[in-house]
Amino acid sequence: TRFFMEGVAEQHIIGMAAGMAMEGFIPFVNTIATFLTRRCFEQLAVDLCLHDLPVRLIANGGGAVYAPLGPTHLAVEDFAILRALPNMTIVAPCDSEEMKRLMPQLCDYPHPVYIRLAKGGDEVVSNPYKGFQIGKSIVMVEPKDGLFVTTGITTQLGLAAVDLLAAEGINCGVMHMHTIKPLDGDALSKYLPAMDAVVVAEEHIRSGGLGTAVLEFCSDTMPAHCAKIERIGIPDRFAEQYGSQNSLLEGWGITANAMAHKMKVKLGK
Repeated sequence: TRFFMEGVAEQHIIGMAAGMAMEGFIPFVNTIATFLTRRCFEQLAVDLCLHDLPVRLIANGGGAVYAPLGPTHLAVEDFAILRALPNMTIVAPCDSEEMKRLMPQLCDYPHPVYIRLAKGGDEVVSNPYKGFQIGKSIVMVEPKDGLFVTTGITTQLGLAAVDLLAAEGINCGVMHMHTIKPLDGDALSKYLPAMDAVVVAEEHIRSGGLGTAVLEFCSDTMPAHCAKIERIGIPDRFAEQYGSQNSLLEGWGITANAMAHKMKVKLGK
C-alpha cells in the first residue's frame, strides 16, 4: 500500500487516480464529501465513469456531519449528483462494522464506487449474520403493516421508529438500502406490494436521492404501488442554521419520532 498526499487539489486527485487505475492499480481517494462531488463532477464523469475505472471515492462527512461549517460543507445532494453518472456505484453504510464488511468487496469490484461515511462513533446496528453485498439491501426487521426504506444513519432512526410504533401495536420493518445505485429492485418488488405504507428516509435532499430512486423504480415497474410511498428528507433549500448534525436533522424533521408519525399518518392510524 502506498499513500500520496496531494493537498487541496481534488480535481487533480481524480485525474491522478484515473491514470493509476488505467495502469492496473485500485486507487482509494479520501476527502470531504462535498469536495468529491460538487467540485469534481466533470472529472468524475469524464475521467472515471466514462472509462468505468475501479476508483474508490471515500467521502468523509456525508449529509449534515459538518453542520458547524455551514452549507458549503454539507453533502446533502451527493446521491443526486452521482446517480446521474453511468457506471457509478453509490454506497452508504449504516455503521463502522458494515464498512468493514464492504472493504474486501472493493478489491475486485470493477466499477467506480462512492462511499458516503458518517461522522464516526454512530451506534452499531448492523448484524454480521445478515451479510453484506453491494447492490443487495438488508431487511433489518421483517415488516407486516409498513416498511421503512433507509440508508446510512437513517437506518438507526428507522429501527428506533419501529420500536416506537411497536409500543402502539403497529408492526413495521426496516429495509436498509445501503446501495443507492444500483438499486435493489428485487427486494422492492418482493416487499412493496405486500405493504400498506412505505416511508423512505434519507439524510439528503428530497429530490434525486434514495426516495426518488424508489419512486422511479415503482413508476417503471409497479406504478399501482407508488401512492403508498412517502419520503422524508431535507427540504429544497440550503441550510439556514449552524449547529450539530442532530440539531439540523431535528429541524428538517429527520428523526425517529417524525418517521413514526409519518408512518402512522400513511397507515391511517
